[in-house]
Parts: sequence; C-alpha cells; structure tokens
Amino acid sequence: MTDKVHKKLDFIREIIAEDLSSGKHETTITRFPPEPNGYLHIGHAKAICLNFGIARENAATGARCHLRFDDTNPSKEEVEYVESIKADVAWLGFDWGDHLYFASDYFEFFHDCAVALIEKGLAYVDEQTPDQIKETRGSLTVPGTESPYRNRSVDENLELFAKMRAGGFKDGEAVLRAKIDMASSNMVMRDPVIYRVMHTAHHNTGDAWCIYPMYDFAHPLEDAKEHITHSLCTLEFEIHRPFYDWTVENCPVPSRPRQIEFARLNLNYTVMSKRKLLTLVKDGHVSGWDDPRMPTLSGMRRRGVPPEAIVRFSERVGITKFKGTTDVALLEFEIRDYLNKEAPRRMAVLDPVKLVLVNYEEGRSEDVEVVNNPEKPDEGSRKVSVSRELWIERDDFMADPPKKFFRLGPDRYVRLRGGYIIKCVGFETGPDGEVTEIRCEYLPDTIGKDAPEGVKCKAAIHWVSAEFGREAEVRLYDRLFTDENPDAAEGGFVSVMNPDSLNTITAWVEPSLADESPEWRCQFERIGYFVADRFDHVPGEKPVFNRTVALRDSWAKKA
Repeated sequence: MTDKVHKKLDFIREIIAEDLSSGKHETTITRFPPEPNGYLHIGHAKAICLNFGIARENAATGARCHLRFDDTNPSKEEVEYVESIKADVAWLGFDWGDHLYFASDYFEFFHDCAVALIEKGLAYVDEQTPDQIKETRGSLTVPGTESPYRNRSVDENLELFAKMRAGGFKDGEAVLRAKIDMASSNMVMRDPVIYRVMHTAHHNTGDAWCIYPMYDFAHPLEDAKEHITHSLCTLEFEIHRPFYDWTVENCPVPSRPRQIEFARLNLNYTVMSKRKLLTLVKDGHVSGWDDPRMPTLSGMRRRGVPPEAIVRFSERVGITKFKGTTDVALLEFEIRDYLNKEAPRRMAVLDPVKLVLVNYEEGRSEDVEVVNNPEKPDEGSRKVSVSRELWIERDDFMADPPKKFFRLGPDRYVRLRGGYIIKCVGFETGPDGEVTEIRCEYLPDTIGKDAPEGVKCKAAIHWVSAEFGREAEVRLYDRLFTDENPDAAEGGFVSVMNPDSLNTITAWVEPSLADESPEWRCQFERIGYFVADRFDHVPGEKPVFNRTVALRDSWAKKA
C-alpha cells in the first residue's frame, strides 16, 4: 500500500495474516477471475488491487495471484475481451507471471467432477424446459417442487449426460442439475443447474464441446484446481457460498479454498453493469469501450487517468462488508493529487482572443523561461517564444471589470506567464459586442522582475504566441450522467446522459505539444490536466488532447 492511505489491515488481510501465523497456510494464493464478456471497469480495479495487492504484500512467503478467465459462456465471450483484460491488468502495474489460466482449460476436469456427482447420486439430467424449471423453483416463502426426472438411476443419468456431451440434445432440451434440497431456504441450493447444452463454438476450445458448466459450478472447481487459498468475491456471491462449499466438498478436488466476500465498489454518476455499458457501446451513445467518458479502465486510460491514481483510490476506499456508494469526486481528487505532483505544465488557450503588443516591433520574437513543474524544481524550465501577437483566454479580459477582478482590463496590468508585465491600452469589439482584439503595451525590463514602482500587477495569465503556437483539437470530457444515481432514473439510465459530456474545440497550444508522444500527460496551466490522445494524436501533426480532469471539482457548485 502507499504511505498516504490506510495502513490498518482490513478484515480480509487480517484473516490471511491469521492463517499464515497459525500455519493453516504456508503461503497465500489469490486469483482475479474475470469473465471475458466485456471490458474491465473501475469496479474491477478494486478487486484487481485487492487480489494482486495481497500477493505482492506477502511475496516473502511465495504468495501469488492468478489471472484466470472464467470463460464458460461462449455465447458472450470474445478474444477481444481477453486481450483487453490482460492489457488493463498490466497497465495497473500487476504481473501474473506464468499464472495465466482459462476455465476452458479445465473443461475435462469439470466434466469428470460432474460424472462423480452423478455416480454419488448427487446430480441428475433434467429434461424439463427452462420455463418449467424456473416455475418449480418456488419462492422465498414457497418451497420448490421436485423434478419428475429427479430420481432417475445413476446409470440412466450417466447415459443421458454422455448423450448431452455427444450432442444428442438440442439447446434447452436437457440440463444437469445438482441434487441438493428443493425446500432449502436458500434458493441457490434448490437443485441448481450445473451443465447446459449449448451448440456454440468457444473462443478457446472451438467446437470440441457442446455442453458447458454453469459459472457457480465451475468457479469453486477452478479455485480448487489451482490451489487457491482465499477466493475473494463481492457480496452478491455470499448467498452462493453454500453451493461453493457443497461443490468443493462433494467433488474430487485437490484442495479446499475458502470463499470470502467484500463490498463491491459503487460510484455515483456512474453505471458499472457490463450489460448497460454494452448498451452504451452498441447503441452508439459512446464511441466504444475505450471512450474516455466510460468508466472502463481502457476508457480511463485514454482519458489520461494515471494507473497510480486508480490504485491509490482503490486503497483509500478500502475493503469492508458494508454496501455503499463512493463519491466519484474522491477518484477525481486522487487523479488531481497525483498529476499535480507529476504532470509538467504547459500553456494552452482554449477560448482564444487576440492580444497585440502595440509597442513590440513587428517580426521580433524572443524566448522566455517558463517553469516546467513548480512541484519539481529539478525538472527546470523551458523556452517559449513571445511575439507581437498572442492568444489569451477570453475570460482573462473584462471591458468593465469589478474591483476584485485582478486580470486584464482597460488601464490594468497583468504579467504574461514567464514574460513581461503588460498594460491594456484599448480593445476592439465586433457587431455583437464581443471583444475581438485587445491592445496592450509591454513594460520593458520586467521579465523575471518585480513590477516597477506605481504599477499594480496582481495576476499572471497564460498565453500562446499567435506566430509560433499550434492549433490543436481539444476534447473537453465531463461526467457521462447528470443524475447521481443513473441506475434509478425514472426514464432509464440513458435518459440522464449528460449532453455536455463531450465538447470538441479548437485551441492554441505551445508548439512543443505537437511533438509529444501519445499518452503524454500535462497540466494546461490554470485550466486542467490533459493527455495526448492514445490513438488520434500523431507526433508532428495537429495535436489532439483530451481533458482528464479540471483543476477543481466544478460539479460541487452544481450540486
């Protein structure tokens, strides 16, 4: 963990520490087991940091964390998702080494375990329709009804299960169910389906199988197969734990893992259902899984969020048993806090208005020194060219400024960042009254020096040379939803999408920004933190920058 966040052990780490000190386990083996049916999102980051973090913290005992794909549903899984997940985990700074696994690698093992259950009289082939099975499960207050096929003989079930594997049933015509208790108060234990027929090619095994295990059956077997010591799951799996333990107890497995549940991460102004995120992608509400407005890790990466900030955020949120919603402003704080220290400063003008230094000779230019990062003096300074015509931000000038406005106005002084003190001597407006040009005089011999006696200069503004600056495409990203809880919106989550979540503008930037590499991050001085787009920014061509986060939380004013 980082020094700045929780040092107290959470309840999971306390369990692990006790297991190690008592000798119950000589080491710790965890796993991160995503289903490759979508891209990872910020909620998954918490689980990644927990599982890989525990392994890292206990490295001295030989601890490790497996990356395992729970690919048991070929109808929703794709190689694209597999590759994106591997890239995201690595981007966060975690390494699974040689321990990359797929549930599909264990299909024969799962099958053997299912056969073992049949031979023990603990599983049977049910030929009821899916609707009939659903109807006979009962409710929380009404016990389920036993299937008419529940008491078939072992031999008959073995024969029918072999027929399922051989392709003798169509999809939905037969399933294999565990034989437990149709009157159980836990509906998960009412003879759950553990195998279904699915004539669908698998991304890893091709057409080798036409029956696939259910997630609840495969997951504990995978953990046991890999000798996982602590299987860490979110709270929705708590009700599934009895079946997890039943499966491990009744199948021929090489180890006995322990499932422990913790509260998942929920963020306001965010949806994190893979189904809903897929809807946003397929219906064209966003440009893809890596759209910078998406809460996916690939989207956050493209937006310029540092992986270190995500890890710190995950640590700060912590591990508990209590459900709750975290304010997304906390994530934004961690992003700002990290970038404030690490990001170099550059000047960019997003809403430009022309400023002319009327007493500066035409054709003249000179370099001034501007600090790269005040948080890191050892990173020095850079040279930026001043010329007669400059671009400044439109809101850095007011024709009739109030008393406490310290930037530019008629007969007022400001300092150009790293350069001269200037005085406004006039301005021009267009037909609509909007300022089109500001005329100023520069005060010679004021670079790097205090204002001359009698000159009141209380502010410094950023600027870009109109002669040497570069036009840039700047994408101003904001929160994707306007409602704090989009999942509960009366018109559905799509109805509360923020129409201003993306605003693409043409800005003027320092010329050096055109040569930076994709994913290079910086602070546009006095504006916010930005990143060269991962895909669209090409060094040497027109710069393309995405806003990662503003310098302060503008949403606090909206609340």
